[in-house]
Amino acid sequence: MSAPTPGPVSEFSKDRPFPAKLSENRLLNKPGSAKETRHFVVDLRGSGLHYKAGDSLGIFPSNRPAEVREILQRLGATGDELVSPAALKLAEPMVLREALTSRLALSKPTRRAVEVLAAKATRTGEKAQLAGLLAPESKDVLMAFLEHREFVDLVAEFPSARPSPQELVDQLRKLMPRLYSIASSPKPHPSDVHLTVAIVRYKTNARDRVGVCSSFLSDRAHVGQTPVPVFVSHSHFGPPENDVADCIMVGPGTGIAPFRAFVQERAATGATGRNWLFFGDQKRGTDFLYEEEWQDYLARGQLTRLDTAFSRDQLLKVYVQDRMRENAAELWAWLQGGAHFYVCGDAKRMAKDVDVALHEIVVEQGGLSLAQATDYVKQLKKEKRYQRDVY
Repeated sequence: MSAPTPGPVSEFSKDRPFPAKLSENRLLNKPGSAKETRHFVVDLRGSGLHYKAGDSLGIFPSNRPAEVREILQRLGATGDELVSPAALKLAEPMVLREALTSRLALSKPTRRAVEVLAAKATRTGEKAQLAGLLAPESKDVLMAFLEHREFVDLVAEFPSARPSPQELVDQLRKLMPRLYSIASSPKPHPSDVHLTVAIVRYKTNARDRVGVCSSFLSDRAHVGQTPVPVFVSHSHFGPPENDVADCIMVGPGTGIAPFRAFVQERAATGATGRNWLFFGDQKRGTDFLYEEEWQDYLARGQLTRLDTAFSRDQLLKVYVQDRMRENAAELWAWLQGGAHFYVCGDAKRMAKDVDVALHEIVVEQGGLSLAQATDYVKQLKKEKRYQRDVY
């Protein structure tokens, strides 16, 4: 595969995101699933932005309006007050409501925020509780307390402690963009980007919480209406440049996203290298993301192998690394034949488990010592034949 010819540079970037619109928002899981995974299509027309398979899309979300309203009400503020949040280093002040809605993170309060409240509290009980949390011997207690709270909890639980708008925003971090692996290739989709997003919803301290960006996309960014500020984050992660090279892809859950892009790309370019996909999730009946597409690629011969691991469909949980071990001999043969090996998804457990399985397969099938297997895998990385997009 020849390197793509760079297009003209867009005027839009991380520092000046493009106000895109969603053209599609659909649920991928079927009824009965314990998960909420959505497919979004972001319209890039008019942006001048270009992407390649393997890149990510950066999105600047906004916070929930109800949460912003509650904080303003608890502070006794109108939202029209001018503030200069320390985290933003602004040349000119901005309106408090805008700062709380789209510029500052309302989660993960710090010890310093509790200290500010303690200095402002006027009720005896609140002062005593805050002093107790700040006592030197209460370090672990304070950490546990803050872990289950966001800023809205603090202003609700200590109503007599009313910091000024400026004092509040000085305790808030900058609201950072979120990066999502792009689930489409620009070959068939030059003017839009597809995303595969797990919508985060949970409860702590008797309050419903959400992932700021995933819920922004699913609940607050109305199709065709709401501006979604975006930029393209370019990556070295991508399908083999050599069209005849084989491609092994391990992407459970939303880790499937870039591999949907890879297969689209290789199908569009007529790459003759084989494609082998390992996918896993909870239940085949409800969580087989893009099942019809994969079956279609299989039928057309554009996907050579598809091995799935649905952890909740049997008594003993089965994961993608288990499927790798079951197919160790063939996986080793592909690697020996020059295949590229890719992993995308959860960094904490899955990617580590897959890496362990890969080393075991190299030891077992290659008849190598652990040290030799480690060197073999290092060489794969050096040759860019082992790449990971993990988070």
